[in-house]
Amino acid sequence: MKINIFHLAQRPAPIRLGCFILMLLLLWLPLAAPIYLLVDDSNLVSILTMVVLYVEFIFLLTLWGKYVYQQPQILRTYGLEFTRQNGVDLVRGLAMGIINILILFGIQGLLGWLVWQQPKVFLLKIILEGLLVGLGIGFAEELLFRGWLLDELQRDYKPGVALWTNAIAFATLHFIKPLEAIIHTLPQFPALVLLGLTQVWAKRWRRGRLGLPIGLHCGLVWGYYIINVGGITKSSGQVADWVTGVNNNPLQGLMGVVLMSVLALGVRGRTVKN
Repeated sequence: MKINIFHLAQRPAPIRLGCFILMLLLLWLPLAAPIYLLVDDSNLVSILTMVVLYVEFIFLLTLWGKYVYQQPQILRTYGLEFTRQNGVDLVRGLAMGIINILILFGIQGLLGWLVWQQPKVFLLKIILEGLLVGLGIGFAEELLFRGWLLDELQRDYKPGVALWTNAIAFATLHFIKPLEAIIHTLPQFPALVLLGLTQVWAKRWRRGRLGLPIGLHCGLVWGYYIINVGGITKSSGQVADWVTGVNNNPLQGLMGVVLMSVLALGVRGRTVKN
């Protein structure tokens, strides 16, 4: 079945999503293939191909908005706008994210479930690295999931359906990896769903702006990066890993799920009041 790009706006969401992904892959593969063939370092290959993919994703979004929806400023529709209000939201989300991580590890420290120790590396370096990593991940994933994907879902479905579909898709797509790795990290699925719900509610709370979701996502990644890469905690062994987090990942433990539940309910409460 031939689909005219100018008529895609009238097609069901699954068809629109499939067409967008297919076009993105067709743009990406000619540039990604030489990188896989010519670069030996697997880490460098991963970084380069992902950077190319995301640059092309943003480029395709602008064409998508212009030709499919006749919206030349589609990124603003997604909530990505460089305004003071969005900047304040980003900083607010950043603070919320890192404070919640500190509360999580602080409670475990008070209960004697972990022990604080001297950092194994220069802490300022880790703090700056973590901030850059957090901003990169927060920006990329929120524009993808709470920007483009959520917008496509909300065009066809009721808010509740769009909310849950977005959250489950967000969690599921984190498991595009080998089967062994999927099984190894499966315990974090509930927390990822909760994070997906929280981010949609955060966007709705801030009237469609992406600043708060990006900041919150960044703050959570940043806080965990500092603690994990900095090596400033270790398990005391007093409780099982499934309580504190399997593989030292708080999202893979009961405490992480409790934290994300409290955070989700708090943000949802603000959305309802708003």
